[in-house]
Amino acid sequence: MKKKRKVFQGKVISDKMEKSVIVLTSKLKKHSKYGKFILRNKKFFVHDEKNQCKIGDFIEIQETRPISKKKHWKVVKVIKKNNFYFK
Repeated sequence: MKKKRKVFQGKVISDKMEKSVIVLTSKLKKHSKYGKFILRNKKFFVHDEKNQCKIGDFIEIQETRPISKKKHWKVVKVIKKNNFYFK
């Protein structure tokens, strides 16, 4: 029986590598003692087979088999394209 793979949404912050992007995801975590919600960010190295993602795009990623030392995620779909980024 296969495990259900995790799915996250995040923003592309780097597309300088070939077939890879870095995605920033955010989530709210409740502090155990004080109960205040804290924003936590995490970066994921994501496999982009078609090189379709650009900086600023909002994408959905899914957990997958290890592709390299750091890449364990792949692009599922581009939710929102960013047309206003200038380098």
